[in-house]
Amino acid sequence: MGKMKVTDNIVLSGYNDIFSVTAEPAVASPPTADTQGERIVEIPLTKLHPPEFHPFHVNDDDSMIRLSKNIKQYGVRNPGLARPRPDGDYELLCGNRRHRASELAELPNMPVIIRKLDDHSAAIAMVDSNLEHREKLLFSEKAWAYQIKLEALNHQGKKSDNPGELSINILCNQTGESKNQIYRLVRLTKLIVTLLDKVDSNQLAFNPAVELSYLSQKEQSAIASAMDKYEIKPTLSQAVRLKKLKQAEELTLEMIDSILSESNNPHTKEPTGTMRYREYFPSDYSQTQIDEIITALLKDWQLAQSSTVNKTDEAA
Repeated sequence: MGKMKVTDNIVLSGYNDIFSVTAEPAVASPPTADTQGERIVEIPLTKLHPPEFHPFHVNDDDSMIRLSKNIKQYGVRNPGLARPRPDGDYELLCGNRRHRASELAELPNMPVIIRKLDDHSAAIAMVDSNLEHREKLLFSEKAWAYQIKLEALNHQGKKSDNPGELSINILCNQTGESKNQIYRLVRLTKLIVTLLDKVDSNQLAFNPAVELSYLSQKEQSAIASAMDKYEIKPTLSQAVRLKKLKQAEELTLEMIDSILSESNNPHTKEPTGTMRYREYFPSDYSQTQIDEIITALLKDWQLAQSSTVNKTDEAA
């Protein structure tokens, strides 16, 4: 699965509601298949593996160091969630940060709840539990988490306990995000990794990133290269222009470089007053071209006015 984090307005069910188990005393070794219920068991760290695509980052940062020290002193107090793999090991759906912290603390095992889940149920459980337990989410983490859950809900064919309620409504109710914001966040999954990383590191703002997600991978790569070349952040105005050119099938790699290079040249930055007149010009016109045309028209008008005044004076 992929990478992620959350905002304070997310409201999710509690731990017991998510896992629906009664904790039994931990055992020293993995249990055999349990068809009567679920148990919390101690599993060797070496037998626990992250999902193939996990949208949540696990970083050895200060927070991880603090968690590791806490686990070394008190142990893992909240078990993870895992499902059996065909090879006898386990896929760790929830608890990958605790797993890494346990490694740093040099612990051999970790308590987990073993649950048999199909792929779609596993994806939903992974997203829900990580959304609940993570205090912050990167844009990439949230985007992929929302995408994963929407796809899983749709494939399950079970939209909601309420007939007619769509998957997007379920996610809105769960996260507190509007439909429009969720759709815009999911658009970020269309970005190439380089640009998505720039969004996470605040080198590319969210709104321009959404517009740039409509470009092809080759075009996005050209944007990433231009950003590094000119050391700039694309503005929303530039991103909208690029998207319009793409929709008109007129966008070229040369245009991308030309448009983004404007941000690096103080003489080509668009004056605030020019912005209101952009709609009257072709989408591929640069800021400089628009400014020059408006300036030329104003000069012609000025000359016409001056001529009119002179003729009036002569008549008088």
